[in-house]
Amino acid sequence: MNTSDTVAPRSAEWREELRKSRTARERGNIARTVMPELAPEIRVTSLTDEVNCGLSRSQAVMEAARCLDCPDPQCVTGCPVGINIPGFIKNVERENFTQALQVLKETSMLPAVCGRVCPQEKQCESRCIYNRMGKSPVAIGYLERYVADNAEEPSISSRPMPESNGIKVAVAGSGPAGLSFAGDMARKGFAVTVFEALHEIGGVLKYGIPEFRLPNAVVDREIDSLRKIGVEFRKNIIIGKTLSYEDLLKDGFKGLFVASGAGLPRFMGIPGENLVNVMSSNEYLTRVNLMRAGSDGWATPVCRGKKVAVIGGGNTAMDSCRTAKRMGAERVYVVYRRGETEMPARVEEVKHAKEEGIEFLTLHNPIEYIGDGQGRVCAMRLQRMCLGEPDASGRRSPVAIAGDVTEVEVDMVIVSVGVSPNPLIPASISGLEVTSRQTIAVDNDTLRSSVPDIYAGGDIVRGGATVILAMGDGRRAAASMADALLGVTEKH
Repeated sequence: MNTSDTVAPRSAEWREELRKSRTARERGNIARTVMPELAPEIRVTSLTDEVNCGLSRSQAVMEAARCLDCPDPQCVTGCPVGINIPGFIKNVERENFTQALQVLKETSMLPAVCGRVCPQEKQCESRCIYNRMGKSPVAIGYLERYVADNAEEPSISSRPMPESNGIKVAVAGSGPAGLSFAGDMARKGFAVTVFEALHEIGGVLKYGIPEFRLPNAVVDREIDSLRKIGVEFRKNIIIGKTLSYEDLLKDGFKGLFVASGAGLPRFMGIPGENLVNVMSSNEYLTRVNLMRAGSDGWATPVCRGKKVAVIGGGNTAMDSCRTAKRMGAERVYVVYRRGETEMPARVEEVKHAKEEGIEFLTLHNPIEYIGDGQGRVCAMRLQRMCLGEPDASGRRSPVAIAGDVTEVEVDMVIVSVGVSPNPLIPASISGLEVTSRQTIAVDNDTLRSSVPDIYAGGDIVRGGATVILAMGDGRRAAASMADALLGVTEKH
């Protein structure tokens, strides 16, 4: 995806002067800043206190000074939404934070979110030239968060809003894909309405990610910025049930972007999964994050296990185990069938979990949950594993070690082994093709479905991915749908 360079072109005089202010050696000798964090013994007592505290102004400016402002910045190629990374970073170095925010919002409507939860270490930062020099990459994510949290909103949009073209488009789902699509379409002059099934806007950003990692107030601030450019939000409306696709057409909507996510949890199909207090991470995190279980004044029921097992090794598993610790668990186990190096979770999340006392049972796989006399889980049987040959994903396949089975006492199990797409919309629209994985089938380039005015992106297409990949889908779908709709109107 091409990135815009209109706000902070590399050829600008101020950037040329900035490059001359320090030599490459001087910049390379600046140590990468360390993110200030709450102490583990303090943070495990709160569901809402953010673990990463954010950089100070001086830390941000110094970290920005590390950037070499490469003539061919590979970091940009690692960003799914094509942020002009050197452009915003150099504005941080010169302490023009408002313009840094302008650069970010040329391509991303959710910089405060991305600065916190995107896997920068696998994306933009992995392409930083410092990696080839044997040095730590520029902390792009930390800087993005700093700008989003501290910069004043520019009085004039980085891209002036066009006049309304009078074309209505609908979005099903208010997660990262839907929000990104909505922002881009609004800035193209379309009248955008986002329909959310739940009682709060934000989708997985609200129900799936704990506040100690992504505060709800941060998500709400990003949503408010979309409202300011004309995006309308409607809650408690399920597309495919409350409103049908035909209803949207009757209401004058000319296009639908499906971003309904992957909220259908998977289980392993082993004995004992129907025992009381064996639940999916989706249910557990939704109860705690969205429905405030465990917070004062909220009556949402949720199990408060003392010995909790979380099955899986992804970011959702890390969110679940760390939440269980904050909900009062005395011991929390992460059970994962491969080794720690094969875990898909972010390195930072694993680090934080270990600091908070989470116990990792890697190379173990649950084969049975055991119940007590009242139908509640009281133990799990774990099969010891070793790693064999790589599978289709490139990771070494786990292989059971015959006869090596152990039993561990637990009173709660949270299963976090993946999710499947929400089936409601695909099932409700005639002619909408799905894949063998029940994801919506789309053109890889345009994200257009088999129904010409329906596009889709995010987890309903990918089956489960990162926030930033979902946002990239939203941007691509917006560009494609806008071209198609404007092309139709121009012919008439």
